[in-house]
Amino acid sequence: MSILKDRSKWEKTFRLLSRPAVYHSLFWVGLLLVFSFFQFYGSKYSFFYLLSNNIIRLLVLGAAVYYNIYYLIPKYLANKKISGYFGLFILTVLILTPIESFLIFTNSGSKPDMQASVLQNLHFAFIPNFFVVGTSTLVKITLDWLKGQREKQELQTQTMQSELRFLKSQINPHFLFNTLNSLYALTLKKSDKAPDIVLKLSEMMRYMLYECNEPEVQLSKEVSYIANYLELEKLRQGKSMDISFKVDGAITDQRIAPLMFIPFIENCFKHGLGNHISKGFVRISLKVAGNEVEARIENSKPESMPKPRKARSGGIGLVNVRRRLDLLYPGSYSLDIEDSPNTYAVRLKILLD
Repeated sequence: MSILKDRSKWEKTFRLLSRPAVYHSLFWVGLLLVFSFFQFYGSKYSFFYLLSNNIIRLLVLGAAVYYNIYYLIPKYLANKKISGYFGLFILTVLILTPIESFLIFTNSGSKPDMQASVLQNLHFAFIPNFFVVGTSTLVKITLDWLKGQREKQELQTQTMQSELRFLKSQINPHFLFNTLNSLYALTLKKSDKAPDIVLKLSEMMRYMLYECNEPEVQLSKEVSYIANYLELEKLRQGKSMDISFKVDGAITDQRIAPLMFIPFIENCFKHGLGNHISKGFVRISLKVAGNEVEARIENSKPESMPKPRKARSGGIGLVNVRRRLDLLYPGSYSLDIEDSPNTYAVRLKILLD
C-alpha cells in the first residue's frame, strides 16, 4: 500500500513539474541563484545587491526571450519571413539592452564605481543579450522539431495500428465465410463429418477471438491453428486429395503476427483443389531456424482454370497479407510466388523480432 502511495506522489510531482509555468519558473530562479553566487564569490558587493541586479537583468532578458519564442518565431520565422525576423530580433535586443543598463545604473545609486562600470561596458552588454536570445531561438526550433517528429511518429503508429486492425478484420470474416459455406454443404448432405468440422471450427474460432487480438502470438499456436485448418480441409475434401503439412526445426518462444500464412493456404483450396479437379495436392512445409521462419505452400492446378469474375469478393486475401508484411516486417521478409501451368507455389521467409 505504501508503494502505491509513493508512486502516486511521484506521479503528482512529475505532473506538476511538467507544467510549463513551473519548469520555466524553476529555470529562471535557478539561473538567478547561479549567477548571483558566481558573482558574489570574491566580490566586494553584498549578495543581495548582486541578486537585485541579476533580477533586473533576468527580467529584461526574460521579456526578450518570451517575446522572441512566443511572437517573433511563430509570426515571422515559422512563416519563413527571415529578413523580418532578424530585423525585429536585432531591434528587440538594441532596445532592451539600454533599458537593462539604465535600471542597473539606477539600482546602483550608492555605488559610483558600479555606475561607472555600467556606462563603460554599455557596448559589451549587447553581446551576452544577443547570445541568450539567439540561444532561445535555437532551443525553440529544436524543441518544435522534436515535438513534430514525436507527433509524426505517434500518427504513423496510430495509422499502422488502425490499418492492421482493418486488414485483420478483412481476413478473419473472409476465412469464416468460406468455412461456413463448407459446413453448410455437409449439413445439407447430412454428412457424419459435420460434427468434426464444428469441433475444429470451435477451436479455431477460440484462437481467433482470444489470441489474434494481440499484435503477436506464439509461433507454436499459429502452427496448431494451421494444423486444425488443414484437418478441417481434409474432412471436407475427402481421401482423394493429398494434403500434407511438415514442420522442421525447433519451435520455442518465437512470436509472429497472427494469421500470416492463412490467406496463402486458403487460396490453395479455393483456386486449386476447389476448381473441380478429381485428384490434387496441397503441400505445406514450415522451416524454423532461430528467429527465421520460412514457409513453402504449394498446390496443384487444374489443366484449365476457370475465368475469374470481374469483381471477386475473396480477392482481397493476398493484397492484405502483402500490406501486413510491409507494415509489420519492413525489410525483414521475402515473398516469392511461382505460377506454373500445373502448380502454384508461395515461398515466404520472415525474420521475426
